[in-house]
Formats: sequence, C-alpha cells, structure tokens
Amino acid sequence: MKLIHNASDLKPGGKSVCLAIGFFDGVHLGHQQIIRQTIADARQHDALALVITFDRHPNAVVAPDRVPALIYSLPQKLGAIAALGADTLLQIHFDEPFSQQPGGEFIRSLARNAGKIQSLCVGAEFVFGYRRSGNVALLKKLGGELGFTVHGLAAVSLDGQIVSSTRIREAIRAGQLDFVSQMLGRPYAISGRVIEGDRIGQQLGFPTANLEVAGLMLPPRGVYAGRTSVDKKSHPVALNIGLRPTVVSAMPQLRVEAHLLDFTGDLYGRELEIEIGDRLRDEKKFASAAELREQIGRDIAMVRRVGQS
Repeated sequence: MKLIHNASDLKPGGKSVCLAIGFFDGVHLGHQQIIRQTIADARQHDALALVITFDRHPNAVVAPDRVPALIYSLPQKLGAIAALGADTLLQIHFDEPFSQQPGGEFIRSLARNAGKIQSLCVGAEFVFGYRRSGNVALLKKLGGELGFTVHGLAAVSLDGQIVSSTRIREAIRAGQLDFVSQMLGRPYAISGRVIEGDRIGQQLGFPTANLEVAGLMLPPRGVYAGRTSVDKKSHPVALNIGLRPTVVSAMPQLRVEAHLLDFTGDLYGRELEIEIGDRLRDEKKFASAAELREQIGRDIAMVRRVGQS
C-alpha cells in the first residue's frame, strides 16, 4: 500500500478512484466493511482503492477537551488498513485550517486533485466538514453533480449491539478483551514506540521494553501474558500495565513494560505491537525488590505455560 499526504500525489494514471473516508480508530468490523466495499468497487471498475484518514482525532483540534483515548496508535492503524488490501492511503494532516473547510469544498478538492471519483464509501452516520455540516445526504447530492456513487453503509452488529469505536473502548476499560478481539476481527493488541526507561527491570534481571502509550486506551492495570514479533520472530511477552507501586516515586506514572522472553537486542525507537492475552494477576505492592523479583520469575513461568497450552 502506498502512503501519500496530499491528494495531488495520487497520480492515478487515467484510472478512476474509489474512496473510503473515516478516522477508522481500531479498524474494527464496521470499518473493514467500508474499506472492503471500496476495494470491491475498485476491482469491479478497474479503479484505484484509496482510503482517506487523518493523522489525529478531529476533536484534538475542534474540541480538545473531548478527545477520546485511542484504540490504536497511528502506525498500528495504518498497518491494519494496509492489511485489508487498499492500493493507497491518503493521510491528511488535521489542523485548524482544514477543520474550517466546508464539507462540500473538501469533496470538490478531492475530485480536482485525486482524479475522477467512481464511488465513495462511508458509514451511514458519517459527518464531516466545518461544524459537521456534511453527511451522507450531501455526499449523494455531490455524487449526482460530480458523477460518483455513494455507499452509506449501516453499522455492523455483534450480539445484537452495534460495533463502534466507543463500544470497543468501553470493553477495553472493562477488561473484556476477548470481546474486543471479536469486534476488531483480529486479536487485540497495543502498540507504541519503545522509549528509554529507568532500567529497574534490568536491575532486577528482567529487562523490559517501555512503550510510549500516551493517548491510548489501556486495559485494567495488572500483569498479562502477551506475544509480539521482532524481525519476523515471535516472542512470548510478560506485560505489566500499572503504576509500579513497589518502586518508590514522588509522582507515579502509568507504565506499559514488556519483557520479551528469549530475546536479546536493542528495541529503542522501534514500534512494538503486543497482542494481549490472559490477565495473570492484579498489580501488587511487594515488601522488597527481592520479593518482586521472585514474583516476576513466577509471572514469566506462567507466560511460558500459557504460550504452550
């Protein structure tokens, strides 16, 4: 999948373009339906399948006090979209000037810069443009004018309830991770860049990769069994999400620390995606570093057993 940042960089080479537009946090079953419809349209019409998304949640600009915690980091979201088979992804920088663009002008600019639009696919409740003035009805009006068809797809339901990013966040917060995986259509995972830590894990004999997870929705604090892949090799992971109550700190901060079993190497600066499996135990304060070290050893042994079962 080709990644571009301006519609004029698409250069479709005379082909028409089928569009999917959305923020697509989590790339869940409903989002997948939209993107797959776009790809099917493109194959039917010998067109390019173009997915359009944004580099940040629109609320980060238009309503900073109401920015939701995200299900996926940006690299994780882009990877999930790429896996569905789109030809190109247009990642738009969402800033103040863009937020003030009327919805109609946004679509007209795509038609001018990206080439002839064959079809456009969104969710049925999709809104866009300055003050959310655009919707599916406006898209259909523009489609009649500019010559493209519009799919406003109804939401996907699971267990009689609509699959949405909001519902997924609620399930993550509640620790219902199997249900989260069902709504995502893939195993639930968190992803973040590996950053410098204070090397407490290394001092205890269990070096950890500390993930940058600011702005992400996280499951309840505790120790989890997980799995990750580094250079195409799979590793079991003992994952700790918490405030590290045993470590004395004037200002405790939530940390996500991953100990990769059977791994040696430098991960700093790399994006690490970890599938989260069974929750092994609650976060706990230990009386000493030695007691903590013993418990980590037991946690790792349990991760091995879970991985072999």
